[in-house]
Amino acid sequence: METQQNKMASVATWGTQIRERAMATHRQRQVSVLTMNTFAFTVCFAVWVMFSIIGIPIKSALKLNETQFGILAATPILSGSLIRLPLGMWTDKYGGRVVFFVLMLCTIIPIYLVSAATEYWQFLLLGLFIGLAGGSFSVGISYTARWFTKARQGLAMGIFGAGNAGAAVTKFLAPSLVVAYGWQTVPRVYAAAMTVTALLFWLFTFTEHSHKVGSSVTIKDQLAALRDPRVWRYCQYYAIVFGGYVGLSLWMTKYYINEYGFGIRSAALMAAIFVLPSGVIRALGGWLSDRFGAHTVTCWVMWISGGCLFLLSLPKTALVVTTTNGPVSLNLGLNVWLFTALLFVVGIAWGFGKASVFKHISDEYPHNIGVISGIVGLVGGLGGFVLPIMFGALVDLTGVRSTAFMLLYGSTCVSLIWMYLALKKEKAPRKLKAADILE
Repeated sequence: METQQNKMASVATWGTQIRERAMATHRQRQVSVLTMNTFAFTVCFAVWVMFSIIGIPIKSALKLNETQFGILAATPILSGSLIRLPLGMWTDKYGGRVVFFVLMLCTIIPIYLVSAATEYWQFLLLGLFIGLAGGSFSVGISYTARWFTKARQGLAMGIFGAGNAGAAVTKFLAPSLVVAYGWQTVPRVYAAAMTVTALLFWLFTFTEHSHKVGSSVTIKDQLAALRDPRVWRYCQYYAIVFGGYVGLSLWMTKYYINEYGFGIRSAALMAAIFVLPSGVIRALGGWLSDRFGAHTVTCWVMWISGGCLFLLSLPKTALVVTTTNGPVSLNLGLNVWLFTALLFVVGIAWGFGKASVFKHISDEYPHNIGVISGIVGLVGGLGGFVLPIMFGALVDLTGVRSTAFMLLYGSTCVSLIWMYLALKKEKAPRKLKAADILE
């Protein structure tokens, strides 16, 4: 009898050990996938905004105007945005590991070929292929989210989204390479980095077949989300917090050069004060969204960034005031340190906002995160494409550089109005039911 009991105890212990090993393996896979996703996205994002730095010497060599520079810097953003929806759909269908890996491989040769380009159209054409790296977001965000429970998805997606800091990597690394070895060195180094990243990604990530949607789900079923008005509201939010982030990441180095007279290396470092924290802080934004709710975080993001953008949009102004002692000249405007401080706050707010928008998505669309993130990411990325072009066009048209912030401030006001109307509409049925009960 005791022998039988001992055998049963041994079997139970053995089963417990197996379950513990399985759980440990799953946790290890979670950590490995999250780490490699974040690393790969960081490299992809650094490549995606490469023209924000090398575009400056290219602009000088080709004698481009501000609008042409805006188009050059934004061309990779266009293709990286348009590809996000199909990539999100393919991620749901085939899994994030294989889609992410193939995507990175497809960018290596175009990145390297930039170093041999000499004509404006060549840079634009290669920029479209390089932009595919930006589509990695919709792959990685879905691939990451499916490895974690709903209670931890906000934090996990926030950590992954911190790969936005790849823009800061370009701000730090690319100017030094340009000054020391010429701008052609940057795409060569980035092509090598992308090759190594793709290989490491394939070695240290895993495939979980249960994360894929069923084969019975059609493209029509996936695209049905386009009829949901909430999706378009999240698109508009993301066009501000992410599109604005990308647009300013591309624009701020040149802004510091023209507005405050910095050299390219100093200007890039000043711009990194906005770019780096906004990317890294996204992980904290995910945790806050898990803790206090996506709507609350998004609302605060819009109010805080709107106030700062209003101040940033004020142009330098010279006033002559007539006094009893004669005319007095006043020069009004933001000095470089106050300007940078306000820009830093905007970056932090947008870092939280980028996380909170996708917490909305994981909460409300748990079964088709890839498609919804693809749609929202596409529109947000298009914001990053359109904004630099509009920044350049506004400067060419008005001669006022702060018009970039005027545009962003107006867009933020639209978000706040839309948020208020949506919340009012959602509360209306609940008020009606309460009234019915009282009657």
